Amino acid sequence: MNRKELNPDASPQAAYGARLRRLREARGWTQDDLSAHMDYSSVHISGVETGRKSPTLRFSRSVDSALGLAGTGESFEREYREIKHGGLLEGFPEYVGYEGRAVEIRIYNIGIIPGLLQTPEYARVLADSAARRGAITPEQADERVSFLMERQSALERQRPPMLFVVLDESCIRRPVGGQAVMNAQLERLIECAACPTTILQVAPFDIGERRTVDLPVNLLTMPDRSVVAYAESQAQGHVDREPATVLPMLTAYHQLQGEALSQTASALMMKEIREVSS
Repeated sequence: MNRKELNPDASPQAAYGARLRRLREARGWTQDDLSAHMDYSSVHISGVETGRKSPTLRFSRSVDSALGLAGTGESFEREYREIKHGGLLEGFPEYVGYEGRAVEIRIYNIGIIPGLLQTPEYARVLADSAARRGAITPEQADERVSFLMERQSALERQRPPMLFVVLDESCIRRPVGGQAVMNAQLERLIECAACPTTILQVAPFDIGERRTVDLPVNLLTMPDRSVVAYAESQAQGHVDREPATVLPMLTAYHQLQGEALSQTASALMMKEIREVSS
């Protein structure tokens, strides 16, 4: 039987396949043995190990279940995500990990609806636009939308987090994808505003210099009540857990909430914009 030598340094996908083979063989399993614990054939497993087939999220989760790695730092799901989302800004995958465990999420956005509140159609327009500009590939555009939907579904827990959202007025007035897409997106925001675990406010243009922050804000309150902040530049993202820098951001966010429209007035503004464009 010919055994193909693997070079884990060739690519992240090759490293995935080589590790899969190494852990399988460490258990004394053949590919047929592993196949018996998964929903995949030994031929498919061989293809992944040798790099002829790309790993998928479903495959990675099946491997983790078979090898007892689910939910661990060594899981293949985690490695898969690192491969698929390697183009994301540094720090963002780490932030998403915190986001999935947070008990309170505070967001302020300018110009674009926050990802957690985007409709699939709105998200698709943004991803496809980035692909047309050459910033990402069409495959990465597909993965970006899929990743966003996973983020949203991860928040649909038995005890969902409280979600505080302040939208700069530019978010709801900037047209994205045409009238139908924007109307559906505004409807989604109005529905979110009625959700008992969401407080959604608009920071109108006329608050002027009373706007306390000039950049997007992401703040997470964790189960132990610690607060994690996330910020992005054009080139990288950064997760901050230092109270000395995070707590002033939390104060500024609370001040911004005080200047923003009430949730009722915010919903009314969105309804008016939707009706005018219809």
